[in-house]
Amino acid sequence: MGDFVASLVGGLNTRLIGRKILYYPVLASTMDAARKAALDGEAGGTVIVAGEQTQGRGRLSRSWVSPRGSIALSIILYPEVIYLPYLVMITALAASAAIEGAASLPTAVKWPNDLIVGGKKVGGILIENGWDGGVLRFSIVGIGINVDMEVAAYPEIAEIAASLRSGGRDMRAELIRQLLAEFDRLYLMLPAEGHAIFEAWRGRLTTLGKAVTVVSGDQAIEGTAEAVDESGALRVRKPDGSSITVLAGDVSLREK
Repeated sequence: MGDFVASLVGGLNTRLIGRKILYYPVLASTMDAARKAALDGEAGGTVIVAGEQTQGRGRLSRSWVSPRGSIALSIILYPEVIYLPYLVMITALAASAAIEGAASLPTAVKWPNDLIVGGKKVGGILIENGWDGGVLRFSIVGIGINVDMEVAAYPEIAEIAASLRSGGRDMRAELIRQLLAEFDRLYLMLPAEGHAIFEAWRGRLTTLGKAVTVVSGDQAIEGTAEAVDESGALRVRKPDGSSITVLAGDVSLREK
């Protein structure tokens, strides 16, 4: 594992993200470890990386499969509240660029947080924030990417998921380095270039123009994904011509 850590930090020249990387061969959850580290005052930009994650989670309390060899990491940030909507955009752009750079595979984004290669999900994004009496204390950005994973061994995701193939080399360190470098670049340009980041993210979305089903609790609403706004919300046009605005934290979205 020492070689992996050395290859991970070698050549990484960032100003904030990844200046400190904490690697664990096995963790229950990088999100939980990062939250504890943030509460203990760990520096912004610190990255928690797990060789294997045993209790990974995704949005809406879903489980996230993270066997040994896949990528599971979380980044500790202390952003201003106004920048919270952009975190998922920056993460999606950075992860997409890293997959394309390391694996040479065109990568798209399914709203709100799925990384798509060849029509299937190869990764996901989770953002969790720490609040104290209405004051934002920290944000944790979680990223999971399937690498050399036998998807067929997990029936619950076999039909919708895919995995990158390293072709005999360990792709993880290269992919993580590219991801952190691009995240660093985008995060530091955020105050001046938020709209440009939004435009780039919107350009990668596969969801717009597609028939979707919005599921919230026991309610399912069908329509067409029409547009996104700079807060990250999705506008869905229903068959009767009316529209609803969908927030990522509130619903599950199924493309038909």
